Amino acid sequence: MQIHGQTVDAQTRCVHYRSALDVVAIRFFCCGRFYPCYQCHSAGETHAARLWPADLWAEHAILCGVCRGTLSIADYRATTACPACGAAFNDGCRAHAHLYFDLPATPA
Repeated sequence: MQIHGQTVDAQTRCVHYRSALDVVAIRFFCCGRFYPCYQCHSAGETHAARLWPADLWAEHAILCGVCRGTLSIADYRATTACPACGAAFNDGCRAHAHLYFDLPATPA
């Protein structure tokens, strides 16, 4: 599985996010390519990123860079570590979820 973007190691860390916990790549809805982050996608593509619709969150669009296992979007959003290998994921990524996934509106 090819990871596109400005990666710095084999576990999908990139020049933008490279902490010990930054081991996830996301298959972008718009192009089907795996990138470590939205900035890598923006630098590597000529099209705008499109959000994963909520009705497609069963798709295995998340790649664990440690074991190369995939997770559905729904499973990824419900966990803090890879269910296959136990590698911890960066909880700070939740702040960027709106850049990847069509999130339900929160009531005011």
